[in-house]
Amino acid sequence: MAVESHQDGRTTQGEAICPYCGVGCRLWMEAAYGGLIRIKGVADAPANLGGICAKGATLGQVIQTPDRLMMPQFRTHREKERRPVGWAEALQWVSGRFREIISKHGPHAVAFYGSGQLDSEAGYLAVKLFKGSIGTNNTDSNSRLCMAAAVAGYRTSLGADGPPTCYADIDLSDCMVVWGSNMAEAFPVTFDRVRARLKANPEVDLIVVDPRRTNTAEVAKLHVPVAPGGDIPLMNAVGRLLIERDAVDRRFVEDHTEGFEAYRDSLLQADWREMVEASGVSEALVRTLAKRIAGARRWLTFYCQGLNQSTVGMWKNNSVINLHLLTGQIGKPGAGPFSLTGQPNAMGGREVGLLAQALPGYRFTEDPGHRAEVEEYWGRAEGTISARPGLTAVEMFRALESGRLKAVWIAATNPAVSLPDLHHIRRALAKAELVVVQDPYHPTETSLLADVLLPTSQWAEKTFTSTNSERLVSYSEQVINPPGLAWPDWQIIARFGEAMGYPGFDFHDSSQVWDEFIELTAGRPCDMSGMASARLRASRHLRWPCPNADHPGTERLYLDRKFPTPNGRARFHPRPHQPPRETTDHEFPLVLTTGRIYTHWHTMTRTGKSPKLVQREPSAYVEVHPDDAASVGLAAGQLAELTSRRGTLRLPVRFNPGLSRGLVFVPFHWGDQYGEQTAANYLTISAIGWIAKQPEFKFCAVRLAPAPDAPQPEPVFARTVRSERPLKPVVVKTEQMTPRSVETVCAEPDGATAAVPGAHGRSAHARGHGPGPVGRGEPGAGVAVQSGDDHV
Repeated sequence: MAVESHQDGRTTQGEAICPYCGVGCRLWMEAAYGGLIRIKGVADAPANLGGICAKGATLGQVIQTPDRLMMPQFRTHREKERRPVGWAEALQWVSGRFREIISKHGPHAVAFYGSGQLDSEAGYLAVKLFKGSIGTNNTDSNSRLCMAAAVAGYRTSLGADGPPTCYADIDLSDCMVVWGSNMAEAFPVTFDRVRARLKANPEVDLIVVDPRRTNTAEVAKLHVPVAPGGDIPLMNAVGRLLIERDAVDRRFVEDHTEGFEAYRDSLLQADWREMVEASGVSEALVRTLAKRIAGARRWLTFYCQGLNQSTVGMWKNNSVINLHLLTGQIGKPGAGPFSLTGQPNAMGGREVGLLAQALPGYRFTEDPGHRAEVEEYWGRAEGTISARPGLTAVEMFRALESGRLKAVWIAATNPAVSLPDLHHIRRALAKAELVVVQDPYHPTETSLLADVLLPTSQWAEKTFTSTNSERLVSYSEQVINPPGLAWPDWQIIARFGEAMGYPGFDFHDSSQVWDEFIELTAGRPCDMSGMASARLRASRHLRWPCPNADHPGTERLYLDRKFPTPNGRARFHPRPHQPPRETTDHEFPLVLTTGRIYTHWHTMTRTGKSPKLVQREPSAYVEVHPDDAASVGLAAGQLAELTSRRGTLRLPVRFNPGLSRGLVFVPFHWGDQYGEQTAANYLTISAIGWIAKQPEFKFCAVRLAPAPDAPQPEPVFARTVRSERPLKPVVVKTEQMTPRSVETVCAEPDGATAAVPGAHGRSAHARGHGPGPVGRGEPGAGVAVQSGDDHV
């Protein structure tokens, strides 16, 4: 679809959903000269209330760049160069290769690896194509790397996926616990709402549980520095204290849950000292945490990758929910377990069935009845949808390396940076017979390894729907035209389905795809059948469940205390401590954890193109506690070698006294395009969990040493300032929590920029509060680096 576009300076306006994290900020944009010239938050949008972070504010700098992929390209042999072609030739060649591979090796020899950045329409069609037409469940998403444990946790504890909470609960809670998330940097707009709640109501409690003293912890009234891998014993210790203090909602437990006795007995029979020791937290602090939770009238837990990215991530999610069930803190305003989503449509991907085990409408491939329902709706023969489990993300690339999987279609993600143990990932892609990459940009670390490149439209260049962390489904409108021959993701998949000869892919616009999908959700936990595209376009957003055209949407789940389980009860799960899959030893005595920082997002295919963001954080680094650095003779700013059992990085050292001793942190954003030996995932372990099959990004054993022949370090003060404080002027709220929009004027066609008012009367790009020299008392001065660890 094309929209009116002016090259003469005349402007057009529209609204779209931000393509970064899972907050789901609605942005107003003004376009001219074929690009975006102004972006601001929409004041009445429920997700962001007008707020916008630095990444969202600079989106105009990164949408139409010189490295945009303009035409399809393919090569017939690896030793040849790719050549640009039209869509008809590209689809004919790719469909021919897929048919050859399927004919020779069967349907399970091909796979689709998608993303939480794909819109719901594209994700749905990928599922219909691969699971409902080709006949393989080998579709998965990079959401496997960040949200699979949350999905499994909600499903096993409450009966279905989906947070029971919403952002408005922040304004009603009297105790908020942030466990395993650096919200201040990973979800800055939402955390700004938390800040406002604390400022307006000083009695409200904020507790942060994290092995790093992050910017989020700096705001908290209580920071609990749990040991890496110590979350379950800490939650079990808190649960035991709540039971011993009789701080249990007996009526709720008796009437609305099952499994309490087994859970209680497992805690009371466990060795108390071992539990506390495994948590890494002092007994006094464990008791303080339990007392704060017991005293809360309405407590809300935010959690993210610090819990999810673990081989026992599902167990950690179960353990959080256990505490909420124990205290009856679920199914009421201001309370509940709130899993934060790391990508703009990771929730939508879960709804459409993009994960390997799933089908649309929170159905599952393992269930014969679910398979039959979807086959009937799609007009497919019985048995078309396979009962064979699909390969999950890490399994998919292992199968490519072993030769069991022959072809992979990668859409809207960069696995050659984001997956663990990258040496194996690169070998897997090199051994594949066919690698198709569907992306807006080239080159990326992954696109360089592709046989076929398919150019896609970006978020402001298409109409789509997405679902954020609070189940809010949003309509996003096209504001500008894509460059060259770029197509929306849904259109590429639909036209490929037709080229393969499958019926049911003759869609002409995204609204037709959406309206087909939502009918499959009728009567399901994520019922969106009342959200027809025309209604959603008019209302802009609705929360599911929304079962009919007159339904207003559902703000909170389980207010009736009925859960989508066979007996209507939520389930307690005893979860004993399980140590991480890899342990430290004399050779590798330190623990590496990876995560996000405020300035960048994922693998920097967008943020790495913003001059403002890159200037603020231009290169990778390793954060080290000063005592750990001193023990191996490292100075701040010195180049270090960080080595695991899988690889070595060479990174400059930053001191951070807020780290637990024995822990080092590396942001995972940088890949090979930004320098050799900088990608954190060359070090991480590819161990995955039992059910969620999510990788362990938060714990691998490493050693640290000065890099041989490295240049002398810069002066200490240049490397020990607080260089990663959030850019406050671009996230603005008024005292009344009606945040005014913050405008940013993006680069004009001639490269000039114009200043517009930001917070406190400053321009959004003239911040005036960045890092200052140590000891001068200026904002940002200090001796600890506080870069974030959203844990994805």
